[in-house]
Amino acid sequence: MSYPDTPWHELGPEEACSTLNTSAATGLTAEELQRRRAEWGANTLPEVKHRPFWRLFLRQFASPLIYILFVAAAISASIGHGTDAGVILFVVMANALIGTFQEGRAEHSMSSLQQLSALTSRVIREGKECVIEARDLVPGDILLLAAGDAVGADARLLEVAALEVSEAALTGESLPVAKQTAPLPRATGLADRTNMVSSATHVTAGRARALVVATGQHTEVGKIAHMTLQGTEPQTPLEQRLASFGQWLTASALILFALILVLGSARGLPLGQLFMVAVSQMVSVVPEGLQVAMTVGLAVGMQRMARRHALVRRLAAVETLGSTTVICTDKTGTLTKNEMTVTRVHLPAGRDLEVTGTGYHPEGDLLERGHPLSSTDRAAQSLLKAVALCNDAQLVPPDSHDLRWRIAGDPTEAALLVLTYKGGLNPDALRRQFPRVGEIPFDPATKLMVTRHRTPAGTLTVVKGAPESVLHLCDPASFDAQLVKNAVETLAAQSLRLLAVASMENGRLEETTDNFPLQGKVHFLGLVGQMDPPRAEIASAVAKCRAAGIRTVMVTGDHKATGLAIARTLGITLAGEMAVDGTELDLMPEQDLRAVLDRISVFARVHPAQKLRIVEAFQSQGQVVAMTGDGVNDAPALAVADVGVAMGITGTEVAKSAAKLVIMDDNFATIVRAVEEGRLVAQNLRKVVLFLFATSLDEVLVLLLALLCGLPLPLAAVQILWINIVTEGTVTVNLIMEGLEGDEMSRRPLTRSEPLLNRSMVARLLIMAGVSVAATFGFYLWRLSTGVSFELVQTETFTLLALCQWFNVLNCRSARQSALNLGVFRNPWLAGGLLLGNLLHLLVVYAPPMNRIFHTVPIPLADFFLIGLLGSLVLWAEEIRKFFARRDLSNPGLR
Repeated sequence: MSYPDTPWHELGPEEACSTLNTSAATGLTAEELQRRRAEWGANTLPEVKHRPFWRLFLRQFASPLIYILFVAAAISASIGHGTDAGVILFVVMANALIGTFQEGRAEHSMSSLQQLSALTSRVIREGKECVIEARDLVPGDILLLAAGDAVGADARLLEVAALEVSEAALTGESLPVAKQTAPLPRATGLADRTNMVSSATHVTAGRARALVVATGQHTEVGKIAHMTLQGTEPQTPLEQRLASFGQWLTASALILFALILVLGSARGLPLGQLFMVAVSQMVSVVPEGLQVAMTVGLAVGMQRMARRHALVRRLAAVETLGSTTVICTDKTGTLTKNEMTVTRVHLPAGRDLEVTGTGYHPEGDLLERGHPLSSTDRAAQSLLKAVALCNDAQLVPPDSHDLRWRIAGDPTEAALLVLTYKGGLNPDALRRQFPRVGEIPFDPATKLMVTRHRTPAGTLTVVKGAPESVLHLCDPASFDAQLVKNAVETLAAQSLRLLAVASMENGRLEETTDNFPLQGKVHFLGLVGQMDPPRAEIASAVAKCRAAGIRTVMVTGDHKATGLAIARTLGITLAGEMAVDGTELDLMPEQDLRAVLDRISVFARVHPAQKLRIVEAFQSQGQVVAMTGDGVNDAPALAVADVGVAMGITGTEVAKSAAKLVIMDDNFATIVRAVEEGRLVAQNLRKVVLFLFATSLDEVLVLLLALLCGLPLPLAAVQILWINIVTEGTVTVNLIMEGLEGDEMSRRPLTRSEPLLNRSMVARLLIMAGVSVAATFGFYLWRLSTGVSFELVQTETFTLLALCQWFNVLNCRSARQSALNLGVFRNPWLAGGLLLGNLLHLLVVYAPPMNRIFHTVPIPLADFFLIGLLGSLVLWAEEIRKFFARRDLSNPGLR
């Protein structure tokens, strides 16, 4: 027996039982149960190993930049620069601890999959009904289901009575699915297998008897868990850039080392001294402040996102969001409110009403041709009374614990109660006034629900259901068939879920599913059209994404027509774009999919493996993909996406465990705000990179020029160390705290292949370093020729180079905006860092103990004006470049 490959939905109930050698009436024997338990094992899912603290800690060192810093620390220690080595190691350890703490707080395992074992199930064994743990279910068990039950395993339905099952967590279907027992074609997709129930779903109405056909890892949920666990987490764009950057940095340091050796040998410098200079310069190339600045920047971005309802589980995902080029988003609950709402009503005689207000909050109006409907309108009042009576749902008003209106029961029926309130009637009062005395529950076969109520004049029978089923029972004289047909077509074209309503006074109702006594006797009351409305802010969020160069693609478990209608309303689907459903996707070869991927804006009725395929198809084109999801079925795609985004309210624990980002309010607009924060982090990281390399390049070039010209070194080793640790250190992390410039979402996203230092940044680097080196080295040459002491020349050169770095940090705050307009106090952290850096430098220059340590002498106050003027040249040079960059709007600036 190899049941995992059997198409159970294609078999009839008796054939399925025969295949598994079991009886629908008596179930399995004790002997057979033991044999199958030994063969198939417990009904549990693969267990995920927790990552201990030490693994999270070691993970922080998996970066080429960290390896280079370790080498730099070792070299510094070997040449006697113990302080330098200590600082580098401190930076590395601080970075690791910050990263471990942040990721440890957000670390969640997929152990929630094991919650299946805590469920109980009712089964028939040896002819007796018993309650067992779901983990003990085996193929061939006969499962009994009723409203409120969680389904413990995949099962083929044998008998049903008005059964409806919520499958949102598995298929993405937003509404409960009516079930039946008839066989279905083999090609029927998972979401359309109405004769099957699956684990991780639950029964919302009715009852059933079902044959367990798959347990544990062979269930649909088990397959999803396996895909999730087998999937490899992609390297983030930041990690890829750091890896490439590390290789480039290593090569640059080695070239610099060789160059100094060659130049020094040509000058005949002693080998020992030459080696010390070469190693010092090589170490100075490594921006030891970069890694901690990156970690702090990501952590700050993480906190900012949390304040905007986006909880990040992994630090690197913060920057990845800023690089996102495609957002594959679910529809239900993310783009929509996940609250069914009546939006249109059709009354007899061709009257069409618009209903305002959304969600379950009972506020809104019924409008006819833009004007409020009279509260005495008999046709409308009859319809409203009928939908309130033929209804099993409840509206729960706000209380001290929850300020929202909530529902108990079917969302479709709850929306009808809200409609009743909007029409001026109280459904609870109507139910008390007209108590129910008989009913025929909703039957998926007839698509009808019928209730009978006692009235002062006798009885009232109400019929509610699919338009074709209700109209078949109506007295032809009670409605205009052509007008109703036109209304059905018009409302269906708007992808509204339609219900027809009819009633009969003092008629006979037999409580069976045979509605023949009603045929031709009920009077048509109208049509009700409802939908899960889009969130009000989503259209502008989608437009914002499009302006930012980010595509929004809907990936939903709902039907194609419904998804396409919502996508058009929100601006996701534009002219020339199309929708593809799961069946069409299966028939599409990989090369064909990639050829039309740019024109597909909606993927509908897709199963987990297809979602995974969609993500990988976009990634194969170099796209950085964010994928949203809330169900078990979304977990594999969430794990493989560059940024998996789970829903915090409706999301399953499995989805949250697989994701890197959890949206606490289930709102697409929050994702867009998180992208904006991610872009801020990315641009601030690049500002830091630019600043650190401008500083390093200044030092290297000034010292190399002195070597080439045969001059004394313009900076002492401790002065270089001071600039690297204090001058940089007081402003580097502060620069990462820069706020939004305002145009983040009008810039193009970073491509996956874009380096950490792009062309625009290199051009700026050459300008800033060129001006700084020219000013510093020119001043050094001039001061040497004036005959003042070398100690004063070296101190002034040291001070001028520090001043250039402080002006450079102002330059790096924006690629376009003038530093004069930004205002230093807009970033109080930077303002404080600059003040502290200046005070410490004055201490080095004027405090006698510091003079001895750092080989400095007091500078005459009159000379400070000239030094300040020369240092500011780097600011004015960059201001000129920014002026022309602002005039040339096509210039991409800092990206």
